[in-house]
Amino acid sequence: MAASKRPSFLLICFIFLNLTALSLAAYLGASSAFCKCTCFGNSTIIDLIGGTTTSPSSSEKNKKFDKTCNDCTKKLCLDYHLPICKGAEDEDVFTQCFWRDSAKDQAVVFIFIFATVGLLIYAGIKPWIDNWIEKYRERRQYIPISGQGNQ
Repeated sequence: MAASKRPSFLLICFIFLNLTALSLAAYLGASSAFCKCTCFGNSTIIDLIGGTTTSPSSSEKNKKFDKTCNDCTKKLCLDYHLPICKGAEDEDVFTQCFWRDSAKDQAVVFIFIFATVGLLIYAGIKPWIDNWIEKYRERRQYIPISGQGNQ
C-alpha cells in the first residue's frame, strides 16, 4: 500500500516544482535590451527597456520609454546627444543591439539544476531508504505473545 502512495507523492512534488518555477518566471519579468552606440571608436550603452530620455530635443525630459532592438539605430544614438557622438555624422556611428540574460532565465536554470541534483541524490540513497523501511516494517510486525512461556 505504501508503494502506491510514493508515486503520487513524487507527482505532487513535481507539480509543485513546476508551479513554483512558472510563478517565479512570471514574477521576474523580461530581459533587458541594450543598444551599444560607437562613435569615433568610443562606445556607450543605452538601456532600451525602461530607460529615460535625456535628449534636449524631446518635449518632456526624463520621460520613460520602452524600445526594441529595431529602434537601435544610428538616429537613436545621434538623437540621444551622447557626449562621445558630438559632431558625429551617420558614417561615424555604429550600433549593436544585445540582450542580457533575464532573472527569469536564471531562475529556470537554477530550478532545473536543483531538481536534477535532488533526483540524483534520491536515486542514490533510495536503496538504503527502502532497506530501512523494510526493516522497520518487519520490527512492527513482530509482536511477542505474553504468557506462553509460563504454562
